[in-house]
Amino acid sequence: MIGELGKQAYNALRHNKSRSMLTMLGMAWGIATVVLLLAYGSGFERGLMIAFETFGGNFIAVFPGRTSMQAGGSKAGTEIKLTTQDVDNLRAEVPFLKRVSPEVNKQSTVAYGTRSASYDIRGTYANYQKIRHVDVEMGSFFGEQEDFAHSRVAVLGYEVKKKLFSGQNAIGESVRIDGISYQVIGILKHMISNGDDDMNAMIYIPFSAMSDLKSTHYLDVICLEYEGQHEKVTKAVRDSLAFHHNFNAKDDRAAFVFDSVENFGELKIITTGIKVLLGFIGLLTLGIGGVGLMNIMLVSVTQRTREIGVEKALGAHRWHILFQFLAEALVITAVGGLLGVVLAYLVSWSVGSLTLWSAFIEDASEGDIHLKIDSAILIWSTVILSFVGIVSGMLPAIKAARLDPIEALRYE
Repeated sequence: MIGELGKQAYNALRHNKSRSMLTMLGMAWGIATVVLLLAYGSGFERGLMIAFETFGGNFIAVFPGRTSMQAGGSKAGTEIKLTTQDVDNLRAEVPFLKRVSPEVNKQSTVAYGTRSASYDIRGTYANYQKIRHVDVEMGSFFGEQEDFAHSRVAVLGYEVKKKLFSGQNAIGESVRIDGISYQVIGILKHMISNGDDDMNAMIYIPFSAMSDLKSTHYLDVICLEYEGQHEKVTKAVRDSLAFHHNFNAKDDRAAFVFDSVENFGELKIITTGIKVLLGFIGLLTLGIGGVGLMNIMLVSVTQRTREIGVEKALGAHRWHILFQFLAEALVITAVGGLLGVVLAYLVSWSVGSLTLWSAFIEDASEGDIHLKIDSAILIWSTVILSFVGIVSGMLPAIKAARLDPIEALRYE
């Protein structure tokens, strides 16, 4: 019986080819819109987050500040300065720490041959590379042996190498930083970053060698990488600093603690909300195709009322009729869905990428919005398509199944 009803559904679609094809095109357009909007949302998230790769993972940065609350007899407004002793204290007192590095910065004049420019010089430990996920394109980052050996070596950011050396080889050459010679041992890969923390326009040298350019007694930043729950680690960091510097641990202004997990968790919520909104807009667009499908199926029920009466008179049950019309709707939905996915792939292939970071930063095409259709997008699109197809086909199918056989046979 089911096979016969399925055959009848197939014949009904063949009998109304034009109507069926137009309905399929409506569903195809709708699902293509859903797929492309979801792909846009995912591409926007990837493009946005790629600019913050160096802040990724379990990363905490501590910046000096000024107290805003009285504590232990100290009045508000006391300046808090970080030192290498704080680095040792944090390493000894904060659980689950993997790596800790001090950071001292200085704007300096950097020269090679006749070329010179002003760049930010950053003195750190060797483990800073792993803490900030800094990738080296040529050469290597300095190692732990340079942390305390006062080795005058330097790792150039992408823009620094491009400005000072152009297309020439830089590895093994020497640059003058405020008149002091440093040997170039590495070149960083190009990173999408901007503003005060543009890592492409920086030079990295060992913390011990930074003392030639600036006093390293007071630190600009302390960078940490950890394992475990970020709330507990962040609290332990603040408690350690508050104890040794005699300020209230609840005083956020005394020492600013940047927690990447917390901050980018909020950014993740925003991008997820954007993707949900785009998916909802796609659902509304697909819903228009669903309304068209429902309308066509209702017309089909009306046209085939006598046929339904004959089937019921011959012993067909309600669920047989329900299956027959629902099968027609699902076939139209499935074929339309396949056409829509193919259309979406064609559009994403032809468009390629949409401008995001490259509109503001040079050589930032990797941070643009790439319409990449992955398995997750296809799964969510299938779920949305199935929902719309079942709802659009179920109502006409229920109407057909509830027809009174006697009244159906009398229908002209």
